[in-house]
Amino acid sequence: MEDKIIVYDEILSSCISEIQTARQQIAIKINQGTISVYWNLGQLLSQKVQAASYGNSIILKLSSDLKMQFPDMGLSPRNLWDMKKFFERYKDSNEKLRRCVAVLPWRHILLIMSKTNSDEEALFYATKTVELAWTRDILLNYIKANAYSQEIAIQKSNNFTTTLPENISSYANEVLKSSYNLGFLGVTQSIKERELEKRLVEKIKHFILELGKGFSFIGNQYRLEYNEKEYYVDMLFFHRDLKSLIAIELKIGEFKPEYVGKMNFYLTLLEKFERKEGENHPIGIILCADKNHLDVEIALQDVGKPIGVADYKLLLPINQLEDLIKKELE
Repeated sequence: MEDKIIVYDEILSSCISEIQTARQQIAIKINQGTISVYWNLGQLLSQKVQAASYGNSIILKLSSDLKMQFPDMGLSPRNLWDMKKFFERYKDSNEKLRRCVAVLPWRHILLIMSKTNSDEEALFYATKTVELAWTRDILLNYIKANAYSQEIAIQKSNNFTTTLPENISSYANEVLKSSYNLGFLGVTQSIKERELEKRLVEKIKHFILELGKGFSFIGNQYRLEYNEKEYYVDMLFFHRDLKSLIAIELKIGEFKPEYVGKMNFYLTLLEKFERKEGENHPIGIILCADKNHLDVEIALQDVGKPIGVADYKLLLPINQLEDLIKKELE
């Protein structure tokens, strides 16, 4: 009887998973269809209606007549004007931005339109929203915190441009951050590197979300053997879009130049024994509590393997922590 219950639970779980996946896919397609319609209506209004008193009367009548035909489509006068602005705002933008914006919910699009001044800034927030599944409230908070300007101000500490092909190096620069927030670990006192690693592994889902889209976890303390000796990479990932193994070494203190030599050695072993046909070169990330950009630049100057150095934050300010908990509860 117990075996039957277990089998039934597995069937039930599989059915629920299938339905949830299907619903998500349907919701995505519906949203994309809606945004496509809004774009086309915006184009039509841009070509036919001017923002004058005559235009206002046309929009009011158009909204009234359309709502009678399509009452659930959000065709209020204000929304019709927003569709016009939507088309006019992005009609001359590059294709990457238009594709990214097209998959966002409508209220996210309106927020980005109203709060950003350039295509680069809009693309930053749109991309982050897609990658990290930001709600509108989270997006608003990041915009208010001026996350775009802070990201631009942070210097990337890596040698990707000299060690990777141009198309891969530019994408690696986008994917791999210069700073990571590990506040979700709940660290409130000093901690050893192995304990830090243990906590990250326990909350690996959160860590992968912080890393960004496309990362798959392979293992921690990943064993490499060479010349009858064993070596262990703290954490090993694979990035699907980069098609590269990503080795991460965790350091509890500030960056030291000798860390580069160790990572360079690990990348050589990964290249020699773990890299599969069709994959790009492995990439190393040294994750430290603090780093000096000039020190990193000198340490990486003559290194032939792609290595980046990033810092991390373990503690969240109390007000941010309270906001985070409140949002999680909601």
